[in-house]
Amino acid sequence: MDLNKLREQIDSIDTELVQLFNKRMAAAANVADFKTKNALPIYDSERERELLSRISSLAEEQNQPAVMALYNLIMELSRVHQQRIMQPTSPLVEQVQTAMENTPQLFPEQALVACQGVEGAFSQQATEKLFDRPEIMYFNTFERVFSAVQSGLCKYGVLPLENSTAGSVTSVYSLMMKHNFKIIRSTRVKIDHCLVANPGVKLEDIREIVSHEQAIQQSAEFLASLPNVRITTCGNTAEAAKMVHESGRKDFAAIASRRCAKLYGLEVLNPSVQDRGNNYTRFICISRDLEVYPGADKTSLMMSVAHKPGSLYNLLSRFYALGINLVKLESRPIAEREFEFMFYFDLAASIYSPQFVQLLADLSNSGEEFRYLGTYSEMV
Repeated sequence: MDLNKLREQIDSIDTELVQLFNKRMAAAANVADFKTKNALPIYDSERERELLSRISSLAEEQNQPAVMALYNLIMELSRVHQQRIMQPTSPLVEQVQTAMENTPQLFPEQALVACQGVEGAFSQQATEKLFDRPEIMYFNTFERVFSAVQSGLCKYGVLPLENSTAGSVTSVYSLMMKHNFKIIRSTRVKIDHCLVANPGVKLEDIREIVSHEQAIQQSAEFLASLPNVRITTCGNTAEAAKMVHESGRKDFAAIASRRCAKLYGLEVLNPSVQDRGNNYTRFICISRDLEVYPGADKTSLMMSVAHKPGSLYNLLSRFYALGINLVKLESRPIAEREFEFMFYFDLAASIYSPQFVQLLADLSNSGEEFRYLGTYSEMV
């Protein structure tokens, strides 16, 4: 048998498979109607165990792993299909639609904004990029920024989320699991790190360098060239510059911005110490209430899934089935829940897309631990 004949055989089998899949989904729809009339839940764990056991016994031994993977996906698609019939919308979808109607057409120019650090921080630069005339209130920790927004002390907060060189700001991701907030916009800030010190200090005089841990990670190659210098971490690059200025020491330097050097009367010993010139940090703007501005095309979600093989794969298959692009996936361990993780997702999908609305309804009705963090646009 030649290759064309073999391919014709596969095409014929595929036709049968698609026809049978259509019949299976139609039967699942009938099951959904029955469950609706009899107030039965969508998920039936006993039925699924029995089905998988029977399917496994039907498969040839060498095909069993592939068949089990296939049927786990088929059952997930069947549950989603039934869910859409039994719960075509959700309170969350209605909440998002209400926010779209009530949010002003223009992003605010002036607001009271919470930032971590002191005057000159990169968070300040991000805030000034997001708002034309912000009134900034500084806090010494990221958690206090979240608390200021959650309590209503500040209307908005600005926080660093990830850096193109050092990766995610893990402490912010951990705090996101503890606080109630919504992301309403994001932006990226070009990060240029300088080595700064008090006037008259030379590089060979330096015995200690202080900065934020992310700046230290982003400048690892430069710092490796100074093996006899102690590296100290602090809460913020601007705070580091301020510490050097207030110390008056001649053996002390900071990794901070040129703006901080000017602000605190320091001299630049090295104008570029970061490992990569193309160094950006992404900042998010958060609020207590949901605001969805026109043109929003990025969505952030947090979700935990069952701790068993294939759970995350089944969840990701929903994005694929709806043609929604997943642009970021981050996981964080859930405190006091052994081996369980909260997953953070960034999706590229327009707020006006029917596929996005369908996904939001599917996930919020899924029964899994799920949080919608907001749909927003990113300033460049």
